[in-house]
Amino acid sequence: MPEISLPLQQSKGELCVGINEEKNIFEFMDIKRIVPNISSDKMEESKKFYTDFLGLNIVMDMEWILTFASASNPTAQLSIVKKVKPNVADSDITISIEVNDIDNLYAKAIALGYKIPYPITNESWGVRRFFVKDPNGVIINLMYHLPSLKKQ
Repeated sequence: MPEISLPLQQSKGELCVGINEEKNIFEFMDIKRIVPNISSDKMEESKKFYTDFLGLNIVMDMEWILTFASASNPTAQLSIVKKVKPNVADSDITISIEVNDIDNLYAKAIALGYKIPYPITNESWGVRRFFVKDPNGVIINLMYHLPSLKKQ
């Protein structure tokens, strides 16, 4: 197989996560969505602003996090995270990225030596996730919805 440098893209939204030399193919991971997270101590005001003013729907309300989505484009989302929720490694989690292969991405992050402030975990609300620190010190929440708990 020829020498190549990663990351490669197969098509928009797909990132090469490795090379399967046995099958002589590149393995790609699909990025499902990227959601900005806003840290706030004004949850009720935020709820009114994003629903009443912008017309977004509340798709998740767990008291410490609100996620809003567009009715016409449900992957267009943003989340408001209550400031009293403890931050990990002195950084707000400002981006959540949903992927289709969380376990391979976790192994890749470890192999590449990236700092993992929160190890891979199955959460009670139906996601498998871990946090990784990017080169700018930003904590990224990488997550996958567990199949048994996905909405039908």
